[in-house]
This record gives sequence, structure tokens and C-alpha cells, in this order.
Amino acid sequence: MSRNYKFHNPEGLYFISFAVVGWLDIFIRNEYKDLFLESVRFCQKEKGLEIHAWCIMSSHVHFVFRSVKGQKPELLIGDLKRFTSKAIVKAIIENPKESRKEFLLEFFRKEGAKSSNVTQYQFWRHDNKPIELWSNSVIKQKIDYVHQNPVEAGLVFRAEDYRYSSAIDYADEKGLLENIEVFRYYGI
Repeated sequence: MSRNYKFHNPEGLYFISFAVVGWLDIFIRNEYKDLFLESVRFCQKEKGLEIHAWCIMSSHVHFVFRSVKGQKPELLIGDLKRFTSKAIVKAIIENPKESRKEFLLEFFRKEGAKSSNVTQYQFWRHDNKPIELWSNSVIKQKIDYVHQNPVEAGLVFRAEDYRYSSAIDYADEKGLLENIEVFRYYGI
């Protein structure tokens, strides 16, 4: 799995995005977003996932994060992706309201057949392209990018109005996840 992750500094702060195969719009259903957030909460509590910014879009997820309990960031993200892929695929299979069930499962099956390390369904794309954030201005730029995604997509007018993002935490209100490390930038 390490072929897909390039985390050179295990203690670094990183921006990462990961997308559903085919950029499929899986996260249009709140129950799938909520399943993802359950896994994030577990990783925060048990695995040392420190989140500075996050956003779940319809087909992809953005994080600004750090691994703080000594686990390599690539293993932390790998665990998160592995668990969430299984949980969300299971939820799709069991969801009687999922009108796209056959299409989605067949797509995930075909993508899985292309990969030697996948037994049945491939949910997440392999390319993550983590970027280590090395200065306050770059950190601010990436956090702004994460929070502006729903605005750019036309989902909300103000970033803090998007429920599945940490933008509300940056507006000094309470978001869906606990313990968001709000980055305060006091630039020139």
C-alpha cells in the first residue's frame, strides 16, 4: 500500500485528498458521510489522527491532518480508507433506498478486478498525493481551499454553512467533529 502514499516526514502536517473510484457521487447520502465520520472519530481517539481541517464532498474528501501517536501517516490514512470502504460498501448493499445499488457495486467490483491487492470491491482511488505543509501561509491556503470547496461547488454561499466541514469550527462555532485543531494565522 505504501506505493500510493508519499509521506516523507512522519510528524508533518499534511494536506490530502482522496476520491471514490470513478469520482462517483457516493456522499450525496448523509448516512454514508456519517459512516465516514464515525471512522474519523475512532481514528482521532484511538490512532492519533489530529485534524486541522476537513470537508466531505459528494465524491471526495479533503483533510489537513497530522499523526500524533507515533503511527506513520500512510498507515493511519490506509486504515481509515480500508475501514470506511468496507463499511460504506456494506451500507450500500444493505440500504433498501439505494436506487443505484447494482450500478455502484458492479463499478466497485470492476475496479477491484483491476487491482492485485483488492479481494472484491475497490471503493477509494489509490492516488492521494499528500502535500506536506511547511509554512503558515501554505497551511492557511490549503485550509481555505478545503473550506471553500462547497462554496465553489455552489452548495452554500458561506463555507461555515456547509455541515460536513470544519469551516464552522473556524467560525468559532461547534461542528460535527470534536477536537478540531483550529489553525490561527496572523499574517502580514
